[in-house]
Amino acid sequence: MDRSKEIEQVFLGSADMNMSPELVEEKIEEINETLLIYRSAIKEVKTKLDILDDELKIKRKRNPIEYMKSRVKTPGSIMDKLRRKGFEMSIESAKKNLNDIAGIRVICSFVGDIYDIAKMLIRQDDITLIEEKDYIKSPKPNGYRSLHLVIEVPIFFSEHVEQVRVEVQIRTIAMDFWASLEHKLYYKTSGEGPIHITQDLKECADLIASTDMRMQDIQREVEKLR
Repeated sequence: MDRSKEIEQVFLGSADMNMSPELVEEKIEEINETLLIYRSAIKEVKTKLDILDDELKIKRKRNPIEYMKSRVKTPGSIMDKLRRKGFEMSIESAKKNLNDIAGIRVICSFVGDIYDIAKMLIRQDDITLIEEKDYIKSPKPNGYRSLHLVIEVPIFFSEHVEQVRVEVQIRTIAMDFWASLEHKLYYKTSGEGPIHITQDLKECADLIASTDMRMQDIQREVEKLR
């Protein structure tokens, strides 16, 4: 689909499909500026995390962060979420009501690294913690585990500063492995799979969590040998 038509369908209702070319152009510019803001926020937060990882590599002789993934929601995904939650369908509404337009997933080696990285990130002077959900200490009923942070970071442009929210999910390799497979398995069923599959996945999640903790204990023992 052409970008102009996408903007029309996303930001206007079916009754307003015949907007002028000037308005189309205005909407395209508005969405492009918005996506730039969120892409810039991801760059800012990833740079902070890269610096922490580099510092800890020197101090601890290893990198606590294995890798990172990031994404900015598409206009269609943004509007779908606003619609599901009953919010006004506009860019300003999205900025105000959605915390996950920009998202970063941080994959760590050990459970302890998750909390260390989170603590170091949110205590930086220009970072504001908006929300924290600890699904490691309190897993979801299906077994999902991860630490979720919503932070706000200032982004400096040529003539103004934007305070932008970014969702940061921090988890171990094992947690990410389970979450990725669970998503793939349930993608076509919207999470409505047979009970025995749900139970099996929960059991796998618990086994993976137990392995994570054993690996953490082994890592601490190894540290003592140095």
